Amino acid sequence: MSAANKFNSSNVKFDEGRLMQVLVAPIVSEKATMIAEKTNSVTFKVLQDATKYEIKAAVQLMFKVDVKAVAVVNIKGKTKRFGKSIGRRDNLRKAYVTLQAGQELNLGGESA
Repeated sequence: MSAANKFNSSNVKFDEGRLMQVLVAPIVSEKATMIAEKTNSVTFKVLQDATKYEIKAAVQLMFKVDVKAVAVVNIKGKTKRFGKSIGRRDNLRKAYVTLQAGQELNLGGESA
């Protein structure tokens, strides 16, 4: 029995308050737009401790779309200098959420 069969995310109930906090912000960049056009996916900045299942449930709850897959990337914060002192940017966790065929998510806020 594979790991995917053991854990079905549709049977698990998440705390709705927690799900509203999981997605921090959409990432709108040249790379994110290119990926969105090619693979029908959307990119979000998410909490450091968010799981793929929480991210999937949060997107489905907030945007009322069907999610096909979630890929998560952890990005280490860069060390930067400010004059003599050395600072560090925060670590970042990105989620690439692929939507089912025929599903669309409009982050621009424009109505058709």
